[in-house]
Amino acid sequence: MEAKATQALLNELVETLKDGQKGYAEAMVDVQDADLKDTFKHFAAQRSSYLNEIEDQMFKLDLKPDTNEGAQGSITGAIHRTWIDLKSAVTGKDRHSILAECERGEDYAKKAYQTALKAEGLPSALKSVIEKQYQGVVEGHDKIKALRDSSK
Repeated sequence: MEAKATQALLNELVETLKDGQKGYAEAMVDVQDADLKDTFKHFAAQRSSYLNEIEDQMFKLDLKPDTNEGAQGSITGAIHRTWIDLKSAVTGKDRHSILAECERGEDYAKKAYQTALKAEGLPSALKSVIEKQYQGVVEGHDKIKALRDSSK
C-alpha cells in the first residue's frame, strides 16, 4: 500500500479513536450509575491506549498524524458528542438513551476498523495491531449493546 494511502487510513483510525475516547469521557459524566461510569472509563482508557499504539505504528513507518483537526476529533465525532449532550439534556441522563448513543458510536468505530482491515499491502506489524484493536472494539460494541438491551 502506498505511504499516502496508509497515512490516510491511519489518520481515520486516529480520529475515530479520539472521538471514542472523548465520547466515552463525556458519557461518563452524563450517567449517574457507578457501573456505567466504570464501563465508560474503561473504554475511554482503551481508546487512549489504542490511539498510542496506532501513533507508534505511524512513527515507525515515518508517517505523520493529520494535525489539521488537532485534538478536536472528526466532524462526525463532534456531531456524535453533541448528540450525546443534547440527548442527555432532553432525557434527564437516561441510561438507555446514553447507551444507545454509545452503541451508535461503536458502530462507527467497527466500520472504520473493517475498512482498515480490508486494505491490502499493510505492513504485518500494523495489520496485527489493527486486528487486535478491532477485536477489542467488537467486544466493546457487544458489551454496550448488551447493556443497552438490558436497560429497556
